[in-house]
Amino acid sequence: MKNSFNNRLKEICELKNNRLCIGLDIDPVKSNIKITNSMSNLIDYTKDIIDVTIDLCPIYKMNLAFYECYGSKGYLWLEKVIEHIGNRALTIADGKRGDIGNTAKKYAESLFNYFGFDCVTLSPYMGVDSLEPFISDPSKGAFILCLTSNKSALDIQMKVFKDEPLYLYVAKLCKKINKKNNIGIVVGATKYKNMLQIKKNSFGLNWLIPGIGAQGGDIKSSIEIGNESGVGIINVSRGILYYGNEMKDVLKATEMYTEKIRRYL
Repeated sequence: MKNSFNNRLKEICELKNNRLCIGLDIDPVKSNIKITNSMSNLIDYTKDIIDVTIDLCPIYKMNLAFYECYGSKGYLWLEKVIEHIGNRALTIADGKRGDIGNTAKKYAESLFNYFGFDCVTLSPYMGVDSLEPFISDPSKGAFILCLTSNKSALDIQMKVFKDEPLYLYVAKLCKKINKKNNIGIVVGATKYKNMLQIKKNSFGLNWLIPGIGAQGGDIKSSIEIGNESGVGIINVSRGILYYGNEMKDVLKATEMYTEKIRRYL
């Protein structure tokens, strides 16, 4: 499908010659740049990050928790950020949604129709009917949790199900239901051997790859594996947002990650 999300993602990544996804997970406490909890200050700060990076960055990810913790003001912040990005880049709502059909439908309406996100992250734990409202429109995408980069992922994702680890079953399921070319999977960069196994069973799916930067994942293997059969997006948040003391340092970090990514494309 020409206008499917996966095609849209591929086009903008090729246009900017990059696979970098910047996570706009703003925490004033951690930032080396002096900002306050004033909502107008947070909005302006986020807009500044976008403006200095958008020529290089094809897609931004917003972890909804960093906005929702401010209540109604946080939703206003989110609206302003999406509006500011406009059609200059794609956007991911990182809320890891996953609920029964009617509730999932309302989540999809909120994130796609009201806020205007291009893509969401989803948990597959409640089954395919919890995913369907998010993947019914080919132009809107979903990255489904497959194998995450956190240490306790093995508590569930590594458990054997039908003679294979659960994460591999999820990868195969995502490939099976990708009828509209708008599904991808979340695969942590900290699990190299598992990434190789997933690659063999997820041909055609795009990957969202966290775990680079602060979590220590390898960018070379992530780019080479993640882009072999689809588009592998490298997500970086803290490694860019908190790199230095000025906005020029945000740009410098973005340029550094971009150079590393382009080296292995």
